[in-house]
Amino acid sequence: MEDSIIYPSGFDANAGFFEAVLGPEDAVISDALNHASIIDGIRLCKATRKRYQHLNVEDLEKQLIEVQDCRLKVIVTDGVFSMDGDIAPLPQIVELAKRYNAITFVDECHATGVFGAHGKGIEEYYGMEGTIDVINSTLGKALGGGTGGYTAANAIVCEVLRNKGRPYLFSNSICPSVAGASIEVFNMLEESTELLDSLRANTKSFRTGMKAAGFNIMGNDDCPIAPVFLGDAKLGAQFADELMKKNIYVISFSFPVVAHGAARIRCQISGAHSPQ
Repeated sequence: MEDSIIYPSGFDANAGFFEAVLGPEDAVISDALNHASIIDGIRLCKATRKRYQHLNVEDLEKQLIEVQDCRLKVIVTDGVFSMDGDIAPLPQIVELAKRYNAITFVDECHATGVFGAHGKGIEEYYGMEGTIDVINSTLGKALGGGTGGYTAANAIVCEVLRNKGRPYLFSNSICPSVAGASIEVFNMLEESTELLDSLRANTKSFRTGMKAAGFNIMGNDDCPIAPVFLGDAKLGAQFADELMKKNIYVISFSFPVVAHGAARIRCQISGAHSPQ
């Protein structure tokens, strides 16, 4: 990317983008299961808002046709969906963006440091480096800083955000220790794939073993976010409590975080986990 801009969090990066960049003459087309920060950010802008069915590129094309006369058309998707463990179909999305002269915006908060040979996200995972127009992501999560986010795009977009992005203008920056730690993590990812190799092996072991044990594991088999679908909210809470007694820390998610009857415990596999 030509430039980037740092925010206090990935949530702020999403909250600040749409209002600053898009106006009433523009349109934004968003995946139905995009992160809450994207939904909140889109609510702040005056662009025409469309939502396409989760991962459904046919429905995405239908929405693009409806807003063809708008000035800017922005396709917005999570790279990796945090509640479901699935991955955006980037090749098809980029193809549609080219066909309908649209801009691609991808939230990589759950892909940065995880997907691709050097953890550069779903662009690298699909072998499509340089095809996304705007990448928003976090310095927390896989990178370990626990805070900090960024937008990476062309220089013009970043300049607009520096001058109009409210979470950038009217909030503190990240602390120096997070900046230093994040730079070191980027260096580590460039120098070695050891942690990523371990993460992939652990992900495969967990997903394969859990399926063999009869559990319903959601999402893409390459995704280390591995939700175990249970359905019943009370069962999910009990399941998480029982696992905690065995020193296994997982979170139970139920309505309103996910749909009624779609409770799951979200297991997050780490490159630091041992096979045992």
